[in-house]
Amino acid sequence: MANFKDLDAVVSLADQMGSDAEGPVVLMNVFTVDSKDEDALIVAWSHDADFMKVQPGYISTQMHKGIAGSSTFINYAVWESVEAFRDAFMHPEFQSRINQYPDSAIASSHLFKKVAVPGHCVGS
Repeated sequence: MANFKDLDAVVSLADQMGSDAEGPVVLMNVFTVDSKDEDALIVAWSHDADFMKVQPGYISTQMHKGIAGSSTFINYAVWESVEAFRDAFMHPEFQSRINQYPDSAIASSHLFKKVAVPGHCVGS
């Protein structure tokens, strides 16, 4: 089972899931795992992704792996709303899947919104 560690020491993922923020949100999952458990992490994450991609409000996801022998992974998932993500995350079937992650896995998750930065980035 994955261990969970909040990415933000002040605002937890649980706090964020209680938010009524409008518009699309991006879930960032940072996973660290022992190198011997990398394949098991990918299998467990893929199983979760299969469930999530058929949930209402799901838009897309992409897994990334650190280079140069890193055992750090980042999953970037886009959802139509906090409510859609919360409903999928709290679904009993998804909650039961968390037990399939290797014991060495540490997951740090946080929800984000696009930020408009003139001349560089568009907002939501």
